[in-house]
Amino acid sequence: MPRPGLRSHPSNLIRVMPAKGVHVADEETPSWGIHPVPDRLRVLGFLDGFLLWANLSVSLLVIVAGAFLVLPVDEFGLALSLPQAVAAIVAAALVGNLLLGLGGLIGADARVPAMVLMRAPLGRRGSYLPTALNVLQCLGWSVFELIIIATGASALSEQVLGFGGVAFWKILFGAVATALAFLGPVGFVRKYVRKFAVWIVIASLVYLAWWSLHGRHPVALWHRPGTHAFWAGFDLVLASIISWTPLVADYTRFSRSRRVGFLSAGVGYFVPTVPLFALGAVIALSRHISEAPALLTAIAAGGAASILALLALTVDESDEAFANVYSGAVSLQNLVPHVPQRLLVAVFAATATVGALLVDLRNYQPFLYLLGSFFVPLLAVLLADWLLAGRHYDHDAVFRAPELRPEMIVAWLVGFCLYQWLSPQGPGWWTSVVAHAHPHALPWGGASLPSFAAAFVLALLARAVVRDRAARESLA
Repeated sequence: MPRPGLRSHPSNLIRVMPAKGVHVADEETPSWGIHPVPDRLRVLGFLDGFLLWANLSVSLLVIVAGAFLVLPVDEFGLALSLPQAVAAIVAAALVGNLLLGLGGLIGADARVPAMVLMRAPLGRRGSYLPTALNVLQCLGWSVFELIIIATGASALSEQVLGFGGVAFWKILFGAVATALAFLGPVGFVRKYVRKFAVWIVIASLVYLAWWSLHGRHPVALWHRPGTHAFWAGFDLVLASIISWTPLVADYTRFSRSRRVGFLSAGVGYFVPTVPLFALGAVIALSRHISEAPALLTAIAAGGAASILALLALTVDESDEAFANVYSGAVSLQNLVPHVPQRLLVAVFAATATVGALLVDLRNYQPFLYLLGSFFVPLLAVLLADWLLAGRHYDHDAVFRAPELRPEMIVAWLVGFCLYQWLSPQGPGWWTSVVAHAHPHALPWGGASLPSFAAAFVLALLARAVVRDRAARESLA
């Protein structure tokens, strides 16, 4: 049951007796809503969380993103040399996963979903803006994941059966993502990740690493010249990691402690990140890939073992779709808490499936950058507010927050504007508008680090000013 004094709604908790032999958490966590998770449901230990986040990090989409680092510029790539690409990957992975771990720690501390957590720094109504953006993000990622899965499955079926059927695979894996989202985080880890995903994935990645270099010239690949766009590569990798920070609390709220939430998310996602991005870059170079979607086709044409490896990764890709469908539905509950979570999951998954049938994968890179420009400074504002709140959010800090905290929203949006000024990203109409501000990229730091620093400092100052004003008014 929820904490004493908290109201519970049927959409937030399945009130059924657990079947014989089934842990109570597996029955109740799939539809646990926006209220703080009680102690008895905080059952995810370090290994559980590590396997969850490591499995989410292993993605065909990450491999494709790694290819963007070295693809020709006119194919939406950055044309980095392999040493610069690896340097950008390592640097961004260290920074990004530290921030992801901090987001996981705050989520484990407050024990509420990520978008409900944003009520504390931004106010109850103020949290609606990031919630809407996160719903769009989750929908976008769900669409892209289904496209990647369907592309991989189509390449496999074309090789084996002579039948592509991309639309068929999109619909099928949309249904799979829905079924996994119904399990909830605890059921997903214990019924899917532990029993199947992690072991098959490791074997597949080891083989693909060998295949990408077999019969090639690694030294020549390493010395291949490229552009000096280190910070652009850094921002691309960081954006893909930061995109998980508005979701991380949805899962670490079930962690046993704050320390477990921090380490399981930060370390778990970090471990596969560097090799996966690097693998995408190496495959693109060694197999002379000219555009990102062709990478999966090249793997499928690599022989029987490559087909099996791609099959395993394609099936495993459904966990990323699960996470985005589940978190999209949980985020919507911040806006409509009385709507049953399972209904939101079903509607969200159906929308993502339709989107996957209509969207072009070539929009992927600008999409990553645009998301990063919102969520990097948002995390900075959350972190600043949490630190000034004594490194702890209690129930009242979240559920009795003011309706609006405009000073914190301004700090967030200033960070966003700075990001866009340094590196305009998004649809053509948006970058045309930003061009009127005469954007200017710094020679160091890219856009992510300056925007994070600006939002963090402004949030600290704004919180200090408001606190000082409140103190003076109380004395008057």
